[in-house]
Amino acid sequence: MIEILPTRLPGLKLIQPRVFGDERGFFHETYRRDAYAAAGIDCEFVQDNHSRSRRGVVRGMHFALPPGQAKLVRCARGKIVDIVVDIRRGSPTYGQWEAFELDDENLRQLFVPVGFAHGFCVLSEVADVVYKCSHYYDPELERGIHFRDPEIGIEWPLPVDELVPSERDRNAPTLADVADTLPFVYDGES
Repeated sequence: MIEILPTRLPGLKLIQPRVFGDERGFFHETYRRDAYAAAGIDCEFVQDNHSRSRRGVVRGMHFALPPGQAKLVRCARGKIVDIVVDIRRGSPTYGQWEAFELDDENLRQLFVPVGFAHGFCVLSEVADVVYKCSHYYDPELERGIHFRDPEIGIEWPLPVDELVPSERDRNAPTLADVADTLPFVYDGES
């Protein structure tokens, strides 16, 4: 039903769903618990979110303190570059980032486990991003790192002067500023 595509950062899962299409359009299952569990995504998702953003908008790099929030992200309309940063202490890829194009044509999804900062940049004129979360949003637990942290060196797909972050994201600390407070530890398994 779904195919898991390779990623560089351990724990991430890039998902290609099976799509049934003809001249009328397409159909695909955006989530089926048993298929995702068989693919190693055995989360209980408790909240669905939907954001709409215009071209150049950057949202991120966000994470939540424990219990954290695993996310299953897809772009239902338009095109984004979805970016994650490994913030698990002891991970061989700590502080490294990886980017994935998600759009309404490839219909791919990205599973982002707890222990990663997450964000995206909109490439189309408008994009609707829909994502499931493993825990409820709690503003007291919400944190972030700067989307242009020079030590991480994320290569955003648009020129810097076209990026439109929120004030909160523009003023977020660097990973080095929060490293000692991060509660996420690499378990060596994923």
